[in-house]
Amino acid sequence: MATYEKRAVILATFIGMLISLFIAAPTQAALQGGDEVPNYVRADITGFDFHGQDLSKSSIAGAVARDANFSDVDLHGTVLTLSDLKGSNLNGVDLTDTLSDRVNFQNTDLRNAVLTNMIASGSSFAGSQIEGADFSYAVLDSDDQRNLCKQASGINPKTGISTRESLECSDQAQGGYKPPMPGT
Repeated sequence: MATYEKRAVILATFIGMLISLFIAAPTQAALQGGDEVPNYVRADITGFDFHGQDLSKSSIAGAVARDANFSDVDLHGTVLTLSDLKGSNLNGVDLTDTLSDRVNFQNTDLRNAVLTNMIASGSSFAGSQIEGADFSYAVLDSDDQRNLCKQASGINPKTGISTRESLECSDQAQGGYKPPMPGT
């Protein structure tokens, strides 16, 4: 299956998750008795310390999580849509297969993060540290991809993929990028 087709399938899957998420009522920022995964939908978790926790497949959509510590957290399969993570520590986080559209990642520490198959359209990464981050097959806006290529460096310690390669950056001196071509 081509990269374009893979991204379309991932996008369709996450849109279905998003629709079901916003049908549910807002929750408090706490794990309720009997819940299998934490649910922080529309919660204010500013400054919370989640270091090293397993929050996989949880819901953090619409949350305000500025300056929170998500370092080395497993967030794979999580819905982060419309969240504000500005200034948060996401060093070593696993954001594989997340729906992260329209998320504020400004000034975050994404060093050594795994962001494979992440849908991050409409998100902002301005001022983020991305050394060693793996963006393989992530759906990013063209401007974000181009800007991230300007600072891309390092190799992800978990996946062994270089940040420049994962962003499909070209070898141009000005941090150019190679847009993915349908069918390749």
